Formats: sequence, C-alpha cells, structure tokens
Amino acid sequence: MAESKNRAPLTEINRLIRENRVAEYRSPNLALGMAPIEFGAGASRWIWRARPAITLNPFGTVQGGYLAVFVDELFSTAIASVLADGEWAMTAEFKLNFLRAMRPGPIEGSARVLRRSRTLAFLEAQVTDEDGAVAVTASSTWAVSRG
Repeated sequence: MAESKNRAPLTEINRLIRENRVAEYRSPNLALGMAPIEFGAGASRWIWRARPAITLNPFGTVQGGYLAVFVDELFSTAIASVLADGEWAMTAEFKLNFLRAMRPGPIEGSARVLRRSRTLAFLEAQVTDEDGAVAVTASSTWAVSRG
C-alpha cells in the first residue's frame, strides 16, 4: 500500500504528459531555461532559449553535461507518455553523440519511443541549434516496471 501511495505523484505526472498539459509540467531543470513545447504519444519536444552562464564551458559553448540533462528531459517525458497508470520507467542505458559545439542561442530537442515492450523501451533523440543543424544525437534504453 505505501509503495503505491509513493508512486501517486508519478502517476499524475505521467497523466499530464499523456494529456499534453505542458503548462503544468514541473521539473527543477525548468529553472535552467528549458521548457517543454509539446508532449505526444511516445514523443516530446522541448526548447532551451536562454541558458545561465553556468551552463557554458570556458570556450563559450554549452557544456556537455547540461546537454545531457536536456536530453534526459526529452527522454523522460517521451517515455512517460506511453506508461499506463501504475507503471514507471528508469534509464538503463544512455548514449550521447556530440556532432558539433553548441554556441549560446536557442536550441530545440525532440525524442521519440522507437519500441516499447512490457519491460523495455528504446528511445532516440536529437538536439538542433538555432539554424536547425543537428548538434546532438542520443539513444537510450529504459526499464519499465509495474508497481
């Protein structure tokens, strides 16, 4: 009983993602300027318009760890959109490919669930710079559990 009660907030988050209620989505990473644009069935789109100076490395480009946080938001909201009430998922594997440096300026990202089984989900994502050039590609495997 306590275990299912502890997952009640997660069930509500997953539900608001399934219902594309982006204005109600909460995450500590929103404080960095990241914002969801749209949640869809097995997909999510985000934008990161302005970033705090702490997200830049000494060369003036976006530090890779912050890009990983952005991609994790993409993945977590895409997988949440295909979870039923009582299900939860966690990252089992995560891979990023940095194709180009990202200078300050708006960036967009999208993720989608490629395949979902009872216990695993496979996802892909990409991040583009303000000119639309792909700067980061990512793939991830998620373990799906039922409470």
